[in-house]
Amino acid sequence: MIVYKELSSVEADLGFPAKTLYGLSNNLSAHYREVKLPKRDGSFRTLNVPDEILSRVQRAIADKLLSYEPISTYATAYRIAGSVCKNAVPHVGKAKLLKLDIAHFFDSVLYSTVKENAFPKEKYAEKIRVLLAMLCYCGEVLPQGAPSSPMITNIIMRDFDEAVGKRCRALGVSYTRYCDDMTFSGDFDEGEIVPFIRDELRKRGFFLNEKKTAVVPFCRRQIVTGVVVNEKLNISADYKRKIRQEVFFLRKFGVADHLRRTASPFSEKQYLMRLLGRINYVLQISPDDAKFLDYKEAVIRILKEAK
Repeated sequence: MIVYKELSSVEADLGFPAKTLYGLSNNLSAHYREVKLPKRDGSFRTLNVPDEILSRVQRAIADKLLSYEPISTYATAYRIAGSVCKNAVPHVGKAKLLKLDIAHFFDSVLYSTVKENAFPKEKYAEKIRVLLAMLCYCGEVLPQGAPSSPMITNIIMRDFDEAVGKRCRALGVSYTRYCDDMTFSGDFDEGEIVPFIRDELRKRGFFLNEKKTAVVPFCRRQIVTGVVVNEKLNISADYKRKIRQEVFFLRKFGVADHLRRTASPFSEKQYLMRLLGRINYVLQISPDDAKFLDYKEAVIRILKEAK
């Protein structure tokens, strides 16, 4: 295990001088901007997005330091080989699906929790722990737009995932967690699982989003992080239809006119990157889908000319 007692070792591994690191930590608010992303229910998700220099530092922290911290196998997001597919596979063809959501996940992570878990005292000198934790935090929340935050959440939730996984194994239930989305599947009584999860979250300063609790039997369409899992992995027809519609309008009217017609809050590049991500999402499940391979090529061509 590498132990960081001197700041010079951190400088060398991150590739940034102490002057830059301390300069950022002393004026963090100046290096963030708020971005509001529309949600399906009409509300907005607010992201604290770091500027280029802070983002590069946070990425270095994630790649050079945080990536070596152990995380649970039940965590399927923000890790090597992690994906929505890996999150969905354990739940294919199960009698019942239980979906739970952690309320205000990133906003509920305390600075002290980041320092104690992501930068443990066994590995870092105190002044280095403080500096690194500050560089990964924003005001009173873990910034959802920072490249270091997702990996930090996996580290923080390691003990929770293992405790839940152990209980689920005893009950014969499959469990996975994709960020703040928890999925359970099998033949079980949700009355045994939900109170246990609620208590385990509260021990760690988190709470269930009770409004998003859902129990889905096999006779209904079971969806895990956007993937239908009743009999095999598949993307819903409605999800694909919306993408086909957007690509059609892009080709017919052009990206600028399409954004004006839909009153989109995104720039051309932001919109196209989001659309490309949704297309790639479909191709994760169906990599040989000729139509979506064509859509991908079309969006990439448009993206090269976008403003």
